[in-house]
Amino acid sequence: MFGTLSEEAEVKVPASKAWALYGTLEIGKLVAGKIFEAIDVVEGDGGLGTILKLTMKPGSGFSSCKEKYTKVDNTNMIKETEAIEGGFLDMGFNFYRIRIEIKENPKDGSGSSCLLKLTIEYDVKEEFAANASLVTIEPVLGVMSIANEHLLKCN
Repeated sequence: MFGTLSEEAEVKVPASKAWALYGTLEIGKLVAGKIFEAIDVVEGDGGLGTILKLTMKPGSGFSSCKEKYTKVDNTNMIKETEAIEGGFLDMGFNFYRIRIEIKENPKDGSGSSCLLKLTIEYDVKEEFAANASLVTIEPVLGVMSIANEHLLKCN
């Protein structure tokens, strides 16, 4: 069973500034201790193939999971991460992917704002289909909220 969730928001900073946060390891440093208990780099430097261990806060339903950067496109400002261990994979999911896309805001000719689109894609085995209801965009929106507040303060 395949599913997708997405959210798009305007961010009042240039796309290049938003990408400097979202497209790098800086986003993890910013939300560690807030959304997640800890985010540790297992392997890599933030580029393609980087593996992170996300340690969840108590009561979140998972203790930890690992994710891998499967796409880092600096030209088009797209980053994708896929779960490779733990988390949803332990609950019968075949895959769980988060995509971040940053685009120039076509309604803003000055280039002082951008559009940020977050998408979650997942595939869950039929016998675990009920677990699809556990997928929510709320944690990703929490990351986006913290990051956007940070970007506005630093603008």
